[in-house]
Parts: sequence; C-alpha cells; structure tokens
Amino acid sequence: MSNDLPEFYFRTRDNGAMVYRVDSENRQRRIDLDQIAVVNLNKGEIRPHGDHSLTEAETAAIEQWMDTRRATLAAREFDDIRRTVDQLHHAAQWAQSRATADALEAVTDDLLLAMHDLRLVLVRKKADRLLKD
Repeated sequence: MSNDLPEFYFRTRDNGAMVYRVDSENRQRRIDLDQIAVVNLNKGEIRPHGDHSLTEAETAAIEQWMDTRRATLAAREFDDIRRTVDQLHHAAQWAQSRATADALEAVTDDLLLAMHDLRLVLVRKKADRLLKD
C-alpha cells in the first residue's frame, strides 16, 4: 500500500457515506480508521459521529467530497440513460430476430407498459419545455 494515504476515507452507502479519519501513525504501524461523521447527500447533512466535534478543515473536506460525489452520481445517471437507449435497441433487435413466441409472451406486456409510461413522461416534459419557450 502507498505511503501517501489520504487524510479521510469515505465509505459510500445508498444516500451518502460514513467518514473516517485515516491514522497510520501509531506504534503498531497499522492503518486505523476512526469514524468522525455520517453524511446524508439527499438532505445535505453532515453529522458528527459520537462525541467528535468536526473542525473547519474536516467540514470543508467533507463538503468537497459531497460536491464531487454529487457530480459523479449525476454523470453515472446520465450514462445509465444512454445505456438504456442501447438496451432498447438490443431489445428491438432481439424481438425481431431471435425471440421465441414464449419469450415474447413473457415480456411483451411489461415492455409495452414501461415504454408507454416512459413515452407519457417524455411527451409531457417535451410539451412543458416547448410551452416555456
């Protein structure tokens, strides 16, 4: 492992992270992780862990991580949508060229409802944008 360890370690979870201070300066020469805070990205909350009081530097580092994490999640979400378009193309090709009657029977209603729902949302959002302009 590198000698240049970060000062903080963020263990991500569904809606944020648990924040640890990385300590490698101890007698046993092992890495210790001391939890200092819990972050909730959805609410924008930073809660100190236990009786730890966060310093300004710790809070600033956590806020910077939150900004970076939000940007990463937004980029992933957009990439997921692009992959969904590709998956729809693959599904159309599969249905046209390789799907059996039983396979089509198993997925047709689910696909049609999901695509109908998506179409309704997209048309409504497009109309809202056009009316706004």
